[in-house]
Amino acid sequence: MTTRIGVVTFPGSLDDRDAQRAIRIAGAEPVPLWHRDRDLHQVDAVVLPGGFSYGDYLRCGAIARFSPVMEPLVEQAKAGMPVLGICNGFQVLCESHLLPGALTRNDHLHFLCRDQRLAVENADTAWTSDYTAGQEITVPLKNGEGGYVADERTLDALEAEGRVVFRYLGGNPNGSRRDIAGITNEAGNVVGLMPHPEHAVETLTGPTTDGLGFFTSVLKNLVTA
Repeated sequence: MTTRIGVVTFPGSLDDRDAQRAIRIAGAEPVPLWHRDRDLHQVDAVVLPGGFSYGDYLRCGAIARFSPVMEPLVEQAKAGMPVLGICNGFQVLCESHLLPGALTRNDHLHFLCRDQRLAVENADTAWTSDYTAGQEITVPLKNGEGGYVADERTLDALEAEGRVVFRYLGGNPNGSRRDIAGITNEAGNVVGLMPHPEHAVETLTGPTTDGLGFFTSVLKNLVTA
């Protein structure tokens, strides 16, 4: 039976088709989910893609958090369904309180687009098991509000519990606290990161294929679950 991975499209999403393509290349069936859907159509996992949901009005991800599709998504994520939030999707996960902290304006106040080196800090999540701790990967980064922030107590807890999944290498691109590029929840099924692994799944269009491991990881975890 083919694994079905949903990709949510909000008004203003722009990387949803790229996420679907990455899922297909990894060997799963991408399932488009519209933001007004009130069920997840029996998918096994969900990706919240990058973009500018609802134009990033109010705060990035703050309006998308109230889309009808988020009610079943939050419920299923809390029950263990793998959920990946990329860029704007990371912002939505934080606004939904599935992940702690928030994403704020880049400290240099400019939109940034470049290939970004990352260190894999946690290879035990549903989305990172095909990597090894300490591995370096390169995937594209493009954001204007990519600075991850949280209070010191939260940051200390993330560090102590091994919930920092990725850290920036080669200089901090956006002012994220402690060079954090991605985090996970306590259960390891929900991961959010600012860089874009879906843009690094084939040599034709990406700087590397380093991002493919996200999607092969979740397939293996779903098969063995």
